[in-house]
Amino acid sequence: MKLEFLLVILIGVTSVVTMTTKLSEQNSAATQSVKEIEFTNTTFTEVTTQRREGVAFSTHGMRINGVLYMENLRYHNDNIKLLLADVGRYQGTKIYLDGNVSVHQKEGQDYYTEHAVYDKGEEVLYITSPFVACLKQNVLEGETLEYHMQTKEAFGSAVNAVIYTHENDIITYTCKDALKKLELRKKG
Repeated sequence: MKLEFLLVILIGVTSVVTMTTKLSEQNSAATQSVKEIEFTNTTFTEVTTQRREGVAFSTHGMRINGVLYMENLRYHNDNIKLLLADVGRYQGTKIYLDGNVSVHQKEGQDYYTEHAVYDKGEEVLYITSPFVACLKQNVLEGETLEYHMQTKEAFGSAVNAVIYTHENDIITYTCKDALKKLELRKKG
């Protein structure tokens, strides 16, 4: 009788352990990719205890596993008058930008491209695809650009530039001309 009672208890314990293990495995698989929040027409304001860091607006987006995905992103902060992108992705201190990307600074510099990364912590704009930069009447075109906003230093690859050195120079190549050329390059 004691042996039968011991066998019934062991079978019961085995069943409980097996059922618990399966349930916990199912729960961990379900939490691997979790949509934490979804939003439409939303403004996010980034703040610290000392100041406002930046403001972002999106027509639609979601946060999945700690990464914020945004459509039709509009962003501005102390250095950037307006940053626009079809799609943006916040990861840590970086904003990954794709689609029609444009960055307009308060001093009058404008950058246009399809892919870029803005590092908010370092205040560096990394343009990773062909670009046009309009610096007042001056025009820069190139393949990639790394622009440090605090020091106003830029490092680019395959850069072509039209620089007007005097106020009375005849302007023969404008930012509009360069943007048309960039659009044709995207299509072809």
